[in-house]
Amino acid sequence: MDWNIDRKANKPIYKQIAEYIENGIADGTFPPDKPLPSERYLANELNINRSTVVAAYDELESNGLIQRNRGSGTTISKDIWGITKKRLPSWNRYIEAGSFLPNLPVAQRIRKELEEQKLINLASGELSEDLFPKNALREITSTRSFIGRLGYDHPQGSAVLRDTITNHVKEFRNIEANPSSILITSGAQQALHLVIQCLLKPGDSVVIEDPSYHYNLPIFKSAGLKIFYLPVNDNGVNPNELLELHKKHRIRMIFLNPAFQNPTGTLLKESQQKAILEISSELGIPVVEDDPYSLTSFKGEEVSTLKSLDKHGNVLYISSLSKIVASGLRIGWIIGPRSVIERLSDAKQQIDFGHASFTQWIANDFLESEQFHSHIKKLVKELEKRRNQIVSSFNHFLKDQVEFTIPQGGIHIWCKLKRDVDEMKLLENSIKRGVIYVPGSMMGSKKCYARFTFARENEETINEGIKRFAEALNATR
Repeated sequence: MDWNIDRKANKPIYKQIAEYIENGIADGTFPPDKPLPSERYLANELNINRSTVVAAYDELESNGLIQRNRGSGTTISKDIWGITKKRLPSWNRYIEAGSFLPNLPVAQRIRKELEEQKLINLASGELSEDLFPKNALREITSTRSFIGRLGYDHPQGSAVLRDTITNHVKEFRNIEANPSSILITSGAQQALHLVIQCLLKPGDSVVIEDPSYHYNLPIFKSAGLKIFYLPVNDNGVNPNELLELHKKHRIRMIFLNPAFQNPTGTLLKESQQKAILEISSELGIPVVEDDPYSLTSFKGEEVSTLKSLDKHGNVLYISSLSKIVASGLRIGWIIGPRSVIERLSDAKQQIDFGHASFTQWIANDFLESEQFHSHIKKLVKELEKRRNQIVSSFNHFLKDQVEFTIPQGGIHIWCKLKRDVDEMKLLENSIKRGVIYVPGSMMGSKKCYARFTFARENEETINEGIKRFAEALNATR
């Protein structure tokens, strides 16, 4: 039986299968008195994951075309002939009609493979569990009294935590802030969503870096924004190019990750930061600074932030504990003008009635403790060792096949392949060999790049992962 599956088509394979069966029901290829192929059989027949067949059958079932029966398999539904007049909602059509766009298929694939397989994980942008300060957090929960509120907290988050963050950003990031100008969020991701949803409207022009983590976020397109790209080179972005973009497109907001940028690892010089702030002040364009990594400098020096240099209140500063303490705490924050923070906190309250008080309490006590200082020192030392390992592994296994700049902080390394390869075939070959990473197309517009995260694995598995990637690269033409 010829299923006519086109693996290079833009249409997902599960939809192709569903449409083929729907047409087959109509023309008699699939008669009502015989069961359809089982999910396992069809997956083997087409050489695809069983989950793809499950998705196709889910769509057919939601449209009322088939029914699943334990013991007798999947059969054509009698409902389509008008016998019972009962139909399930066409859930997949509702899903496609929603305005909130899904993650890119590659991002979904990476997440699914990590859930279903034991892979060397050079893709996930988070710390490994052995880098979490587990003992310190256990001590807080077991020896200290809970001081938070069990009812709904202040819309902007715990007043105690906001006061602690005020002191924290002053000590570690040289940022002057006031508790009333801070909003506690569920990580930096929610902060970005609130800014986009509350301060911009469809048709507005925004600038993001290319490549960047923001490049991979569907939220910009979901909000109907016009996206323009600011190239990132070895020294970060060029402020003059930002000025040119504004002249052409009347930019409404700028999104930047100046400190050890994700994915390139570049550090924007203070002179470039000042130039960007000057442009922002001259033109009245707000800058959203996403700062997960400024405390991870391997040289041990203080890294300036745009917000620390901001004299006029042009910068909305976003940071979190996800990349330096533990992603599961879900503690992030936005610092900005009070009127903006009140607008964002009103929106957050509509979504979740404020942040969980228990994790705010833990985060507050840890930030206030001496253990935070020792944890950061230990974390940076360990990240530097892992950075050194991935650089050594690149040099040993990939030699002249890649180009890269050694990052001086953060958790990512951005790699350029010296020859043109099929990006998806390379990813597939890598997964088959037990290692996963992020293809460059997820992060930027240029071809033949890849992002590797060195915070998720130890030195031994990093070395093995790059070895397997090299084998996959050599096998991909």
